[in-house]
Amino acid sequence: MIIRLNEMVFYGFHGIHDEERKLGQRFVVTVEMHTKPELDTGIRHLDDTVDYTKVYAEIREILETHQFHILETCANTVADRLLGNFPLISEVRVRIEKPSVPIQGTLKSVEVELSRTRA
Repeated sequence: MIIRLNEMVFYGFHGIHDEERKLGQRFVVTVEMHTKPELDTGIRHLDDTVDYTKVYAEIREILETHQFHILETCANTVADRLLGNFPLISEVRVRIEKPSVPIQGTLKSVEVELSRTRA
């Protein structure tokens, strides 16, 4: 089974520049979680699967209460937390988009994406 939380928007204080960490900005997060296919047919209750309301709360807590200098560290933190706290997740993909980038030029956003599989 694949469970996705698409384009969650959080306001955080992440970035290399002091102004980014002082003023804050929006971050758009998409998470894709995989469970083991052999468990899918046994899903009857919420306890049998990944509670995505709890996943959302974990991601929100990370993005809104921590400060990261780079998005890569933030994405690694999200992946580690989800794999650590949700034993039914066998693989996770985390994508974090930063729409407001302090680059002199024209671009829609910067984005990092990582995949991690349970060891």
